[in-house]
Amino acid sequence: MNYAEIKTTDIANGEGVRVSLFVSGCRRHCKNCFNQIAWDFSYGEPFTEEVEERILEALSPDYIAGLTLLGGDPFEPENQRALLPFVKKVRERLPQKTIWCFTGYTYKDGGIEEPQANCEATRELISLLDVLVDGRFVEEFKDIRLIFRGSSNQRVIDVKRSLSSGSVVLYLT
Repeated sequence: MNYAEIKTTDIANGEGVRVSLFVSGCRRHCKNCFNQIAWDFSYGEPFTEEVEERILEALSPDYIAGLTLLGGDPFEPENQRALLPFVKKVRERLPQKTIWCFTGYTYKDGGIEEPQANCEATRELISLLDVLVDGRFVEEFKDIRLIFRGSSNQRVIDVKRSLSSGSVVLYLT
C-alpha cells in the first residue's frame, strides 16, 4: 500500500487533534472529490514499518485524540489488508486513542454493502474502528454546514454501538 500524506496535527477529520493517514487508491472516483490525486494506487510513498512507527510516535502525546484513516479509500481491499495489522498495533499500544475512518463505500451489518470492497480483512477492520464516515461524496448533496462529511447522504456512524445493536447508530446526525 502507498500513502499520499500524513498530517500529524489535523483538526478537520474527526474530533480533537488527530493524526490523519491519507492512503492511496480509490476506485469510486466521486465527482469533484477533494483528493483526486490519491485515486492512483501507486501515488505517494510506500507504507512501511518505519512509517507505521512514525505515526505511532505522532499519536503518543496526550493532546492527540486519535488516528483518522482516509484517502483515497481505506476500504479498497488492498488498503484494508495493509491497514488491518497497523490498526491492531495502534489498538494494542495506544488503546485510549480513537480511530476514525472515511470511506466512499457503505456500511451494512458489520461489513461493507458493496461486494467489491469486501475481503477477509473487512469485518475485523471495521470492528477496530470507533467512527466510520461512509458513503460516496455526491456533489448534488454537498453542504458545507455538515460536520465531518461533505454531502448529506454520508453518515457518521458509531461503530461500537452499531455492532452491538445490530443496526446503524449514528454518531452525529
